[in-house]
Amino acid sequence: MKWIFSVISFLVLISLKGQDQIQVFSAVVENESTGFPMESVHVLNLSQVVGTVTDRNGRFEIKVFPNDTLYFSYLGFKPLKIAVTNDLIKFGNAKFQLTELALALEEIILRPYQLTGILDIDAKNIPINTAKRYSVSGLPNIGYEAGNRNPNSITKTFKAILSPVDFLHNLFSQKEKQLRKLKKMRGDEEIKNLLSSKFNREILTQLLYISKVEIYEILRGCNFSDTFIKDSNDLQILEAISECYDEYRVLKL
Repeated sequence: MKWIFSVISFLVLISLKGQDQIQVFSAVVENESTGFPMESVHVLNLSQVVGTVTDRNGRFEIKVFPNDTLYFSYLGFKPLKIAVTNDLIKFGNAKFQLTELALALEEIILRPYQLTGILDIDAKNIPINTAKRYSVSGLPNIGYEAGNRNPNSITKTFKAILSPVDFLHNLFSQKEKQLRKLKKMRGDEEIKNLLSSKFNREILTQLLYISKVEIYEILRGCNFSDTFIKDSNDLQILEAISECYDEYRVLKL
């Protein structure tokens, strides 16, 4: 009797272990309005920080664990987030539908630069990025960027430089768990391709589990200019955060 109980216990443990193993999940993405398959939809596993895209038939394959979260993104469509359950993996042949966004185009006014054709005059009328970056010998990156937010920006920059460990610790110590994903994100080509075409920080907030406000605070804290923060795509923002976080890890040693 004891022998039978031991065998049953062993089989249960094997079964539970198998459920926790990574598996390849396959499904199809369709347009909710037309029912047609959607090609080139970005599918991200937010939990494992890997990505893929759908083929011409709307089909994709991605590695998952049970309880992972998948995020679907396509220009002009509402993003979709789903939790991967054991039943979803077991039965397969899943279909997900994306809903098209109804965008109301507002009237905009284009204000062209008043160019005269005279170089000396036109050069003064065209705005330029006045942000400056200060290089510090001994630091592993290219330094700090100070914008034109206020007259004290340079003072703030050098204050951060003079006490880098305390400054960066206050900035990153509460977010280390999320920011450990940065290396994986930079190493996945599909994620990088997606981020290079985005400017709204939505994908970054989903992958890092931090808000847009926190992203802005990190970049300002690392002395990136308002111009850079506003105009850069999501891949550039990722690289900027990674650069500052890598410096924090070096200084923490």
